[in-house]
Amino acid sequence: MQESRLFKIVYHLLNKGQVTAPELAKKFEVSVRTIYRDIDALSGAGIPVYAETGRNGGIHLMDGFVLDKAVLSKEEKEEILTAVQSLNITQSIGKSDTLQKLSALFQFSSEDWLELDFSRWGNEGNDNEKFELLKSAVIHRKQVKLLYAGSYKAASERVVQPLKLVYKTKAWYLKAFCMERQDYRIFKLNRILDLEVLREGFLYHSYPEENLAEQDKDKYNQIVLRFPREMAYRVYDEFDAAQVERQENGDFIVSVSMPEDGWLIGFLLSFGTKVDVVEPVYLKDLLAEHARLIYEKNKP
Repeated sequence: MQESRLFKIVYHLLNKGQVTAPELAKKFEVSVRTIYRDIDALSGAGIPVYAETGRNGGIHLMDGFVLDKAVLSKEEKEEILTAVQSLNITQSIGKSDTLQKLSALFQFSSEDWLELDFSRWGNEGNDNEKFELLKSAVIHRKQVKLLYAGSYKAASERVVQPLKLVYKTKAWYLKAFCMERQDYRIFKLNRILDLEVLREGFLYHSYPEENLAEQDKDKYNQIVLRFPREMAYRVYDEFDAAQVERQENGDFIVSVSMPEDGWLIGFLLSFGTKVDVVEPVYLKDLLAEHARLIYEKNKP
């Protein structure tokens, strides 16, 4: 108990600079005499803590002690604090003691200028809980059972070895090794309908990024799309500016490599009549056929 209190006293002094013995006694619910014994213990352990009497006296640490011990520059400390602050993604870290302790350790604070929350509107609790479970499974190397909604069939169960969480193109993905397929797969978190962290562990192995990137190139085809000027907001939402060419009449020509699968058809249909497939021609025919089927199914 005393060791925990001594540790907390040091952090409190780092954060406050100088306090009185009665203030510490009240905070830690002990007597003033106990606080002075704690200060003696800290001093005996080599911590440069001092107690000064008088009107402006109090208990404090030697100025610059922590900074002298640190090997990080001021800029590096600011980067660390900013990184920790940005981990407010799931609202489980940003409001915790982590940021306060680091601020005290570095003897300055980072302004609360950044807030990141990647959960969907109206679904904050479920998304963040899913993220936390998967994060824990990745860190502790535990297999996970997923109920996953794939592109071509109804939701199915599969057991995976979760290797890495990735945020890309406005969505979270899980890179994992699928036990059923005995191969590496990427799962979109929004499509994970349910999950269970299992007891079974696994040995660490890295996701083969480079090899899969080369394999994926063969699955992607060059697609050229035309959008009218009023779709500017959506064009720049969905595509990188380097993929977009503005025409003299205000239209946009987008050239992009994308996998031709069920997702692509749904993606293009989401633009309604505001997209024209320039190349390849067979994709234009395929899109028109899907639109016809939708009409046939929903016509009055």
